[in-house]
Amino acid sequence: MRAFAVREARPPSPEPTTRVKPFTALADLIGLVLRSKAPGLRWRLTTSLSLTLAGKVAGVLAPLLLGAAVNRLAAGQDAAVQVGAAFAGLALGWAGIRLLSAAAPQLRDAIFTPVAQAAQARAAAETFAHALSLSIDYHQTKRTGSLSRVIDRGARSMDFLLRALVFNLGPTLIELVIAAAVLGAAYDWRFALTAVVTVLVYVVVTFVISDWRIAHRRALNEADSEAAGRAVDALINYETVKAFGAEARAVDDYARALALYGQAQVTATNSLTLLNVGQSAIMSVGLAVMAVMAGFEAAAGRLGPGDVTAAILILINLYGPLNILGFAYREIRQSFIDMEAMLDLRRQSPDVAEKPGAVALPPAAEGAGGAVAFEGVSYRHDARTEGLAEVSFLAAPGTTVALVGPSGAGKTTMVRLAMRMIDPQAGRVTIDGVDLRDLKMAALRGAVALVPQDVALFNDTLEANIAFGRPGASPAEVAAAAEAAELSGFIGSLPEGLATKVGERGLKLSGGERQRVGLARALLADPRVLILDEATSALDSRTEAAIQQTLRKARRGRTTLVVAHRLSTIVDADEILVLKKGRIVERGAHADLLAAGGEYAALWRRQTRGK
Repeated sequence: MRAFAVREARPPSPEPTTRVKPFTALADLIGLVLRSKAPGLRWRLTTSLSLTLAGKVAGVLAPLLLGAAVNRLAAGQDAAVQVGAAFAGLALGWAGIRLLSAAAPQLRDAIFTPVAQAAQARAAAETFAHALSLSIDYHQTKRTGSLSRVIDRGARSMDFLLRALVFNLGPTLIELVIAAAVLGAAYDWRFALTAVVTVLVYVVVTFVISDWRIAHRRALNEADSEAAGRAVDALINYETVKAFGAEARAVDDYARALALYGQAQVTATNSLTLLNVGQSAIMSVGLAVMAVMAGFEAAAGRLGPGDVTAAILILINLYGPLNILGFAYREIRQSFIDMEAMLDLRRQSPDVAEKPGAVALPPAAEGAGGAVAFEGVSYRHDARTEGLAEVSFLAAPGTTVALVGPSGAGKTTMVRLAMRMIDPQAGRVTIDGVDLRDLKMAALRGAVALVPQDVALFNDTLEANIAFGRPGASPAEVAAAAEAAELSGFIGSLPEGLATKVGERGLKLSGGERQRVGLARALLADPRVLILDEATSALDSRTEAAIQQTLRKARRGRTTLVVAHRLSTIVDADEILVLKKGRIVERGAHADLLAAGGEYAALWRRQTRGK
């Protein structure tokens, strides 16, 4: 019983949005095992099942040999040597079979572990890959910490389900049938009936209480997920918490969530105690009935002392499987809960996916960049009343097109459409005449690079973060990209140079330094289309001027889309698109738009007033 309490303390998974049927989960589980690519998959499965069945049969036969040995010893009035030899032989046989019964599960685990681990790793990798394939809208509505736990616990539940279903639940039922048959055939039908009734009552009580406890486990799931989500949110947004002096608030929120988790844990533990006491009571009553019956039969001369011993030992041996049965049922139910969230995630369809028969980009003219076209594009977010409406423009190869306008005008949406983070609801976006929806994802990602306003960096070295744009780049190419992004002086001042760790999300660097790393990463990728989303917004005036010179060089031979709030950074753009409420209200060169005296001219006056 102690093992149950330890297992019960494992962290639960968050409540899934849908219920996955057990047979559906089992089908997924079998599929994962078959494609796990575990070494020696077939022979490992066959040998593990054979050892499991051999151990169960031996567990029932061992008490019979010991009973026969005791009977021979009790009845041995003839030659003492003969009796002793017979008893010793039977006793040694009992010990050998009992050793087989105990050793078989251990050998099975050693043989089967590579299969279980391979299936678990496959489940985690496939779910992680699927999570990365989902749309940006999905990830914006999910807590990163909770999503990570869904993947982790769902994959770990695979290992338990494999062991419980294949090696415990099924073989335990077989052992119960064998034990009942042996008791009925070797002794009396009442012994078999006692064993069967004990098992049935035990199973019914276990299932009923375990089902009742599921509600407590689900409450525990929700409390655990809330606590984990609050902790991860506060840690990810560490700077914001510090900036507003909200450490105490964050701790209080986390403490309240932990208090709710503690209350749910107490309720779950108390219900577990009730289940364990009920199981022990049923086992004790069954054993008492068997002992009394065997005693009366022995007194009547119908059973020998060894038969009494064997009957009681068979029932005692059943208690082990019964314990496993109760434990397995509860844990299988819990593992299904853990799997529900993971399978729910795996069944989410990505809004943006590579279509069958997707094509590669045609070769670009050398030094020309790619042609980006929006053709009657419309898009509306679920959470907004406004989006893009009938947007059309062409960014010719090698030109620079700037997107300006107030917040919420649709600039970020256009960037996401150009990168195919989202798909248009009407119209189409093309590169070099190919609809982005017809392109291979790898071709699209290799053709377009983004330098965002808030550059996301990994908790790794500067070199690894820059090389993320092109993993196969040589150290010399990484250094050249860093120099082009005006990072050489900064890197030279660091004791570890490019080997310097940037911290989680790059928080050891300033905003300007992060933007320059993002620019170096994009330059290293050498794309046809370069998208600059406020790429110099965190830089000081001197560095911005230097970066602007670098960007002018970087734009040569590339098509560039620039999102800008500071209009001074895009005065040399070939075309400026002025967005308002999701529509292009003006377009043209800087001088032409100023002369027109419209929205752009008004924005320019507001930014240059007083200069």
